[in-house]
Amino acid sequence: MNILILGATGRVGSQILTHALHDRHHVTVLVRTPEKIHINSENVTIVQGNALNETDIIRAMHGIDVVISALNTDGTTTLSESLPLIIKSMESEGIQRIITVGTAGILQSRTTPNILRYQSSESKRKSTRAAEEHHKVYDILKQSSLDWTIVCPTYLPDGEREGKYRIERNVLPEGGMKISVPDTAEFTYRQLESNNYIHSRVGIAY
Repeated sequence: MNILILGATGRVGSQILTHALHDRHHVTVLVRTPEKIHINSENVTIVQGNALNETDIIRAMHGIDVVISALNTDGTTTLSESLPLIIKSMESEGIQRIITVGTAGILQSRTTPNILRYQSSESKRKSTRAAEEHHKVYDILKQSSLDWTIVCPTYLPDGEREGKYRIERNVLPEGGMKISVPDTAEFTYRQLESNNYIHSRVGIAY
């Protein structure tokens, strides 16, 4: 498969990249600083650029089968500003599948099911800025014609890979408190081979 990974230098994205190369897929990464990619493989194409630059995205999108975005909010509006450019590029290239890493804040609240977790008493976070940004992404994807999946981890320590976790469509598994970066990356990567969660958010926790 030809996979485009956005956010490949981040905690989750870098591990998704490792999985993809282990399975001998060809991976294109769009990165601002190529020096941060410490993998030397003939199966990696590094495109230097910015997810907010339409020309850079178009360059990175050629010949791609599926897009995985593990971009962070980083206190900015990069996610919601880049996504319309990503979708436009995918549509012009005929790419249908996108898998993104979101946050448990945009899952439905169990206590108040008509609102999202970050809007409810379930969320213990004082700042909702990151969740609001991920909420915009969710809304944009819902309105698109793409086959999207948003993986929504709760508290995300680096941790170890346990290989066992709970997943639930559109809500966080009951009592779920955390999920490690390696397990989140593995589950996100596995969605390449799965149609189980198309047009869904997926809550993931131990």
